[in-house]
Amino acid sequence: MDKARFTAAVERYQNTVYRTALHSLGSSQDADDAVQEVFLRLFKEQGAFASEEHLRRWLLRVTVNYCRDVLRSPWRRRRLSWEEVPETPVFDRPEQAALYREVMALPEKYRTVLNLFYYEELSVREIAQLLGTAASTVTTRLARARQRLKERLGEDWQDE
Repeated sequence: MDKARFTAAVERYQNTVYRTALHSLGSSQDADDAVQEVFLRLFKEQGAFASEEHLRRWLLRVTVNYCRDVLRSPWRRRRLSWEEVPETPVFDRPEQAALYREVMALPEKYRTVLNLFYYEELSVREIAQLLGTAASTVTTRLARARQRLKERLGEDWQDE
């Protein structure tokens, strides 16, 4: 990949990769590491991308795979849990902070599908392809994640 295309890809998709990694890993430091690793892999990638959408999906797939590898590593298991980490992003409204805390308290498999569906605006079929699972699995995970959020947030929850 030439330098100009690489730079344009980083500028365009850096936030997308970061959000996906943050929702999977739960730590901004780990998400920063994931962004660096994903774009390093993009820089080393020899193949050409058919379109911008192909590039975007490739980056999301590499991000999800990298995050899975990190979560499986023995090193990760010996680290602090998410609840012990004091850092939380700043939000404009208190309900946004509450929703973020509840989403981050969900298991990784639910956080990932919520992020890809709501923030990255991928369809269930696209998420299934990206994660290498059946569409019904993605639908089930979304439903269970919504149900858990509804139970934890009570009346404040609104599925739009």
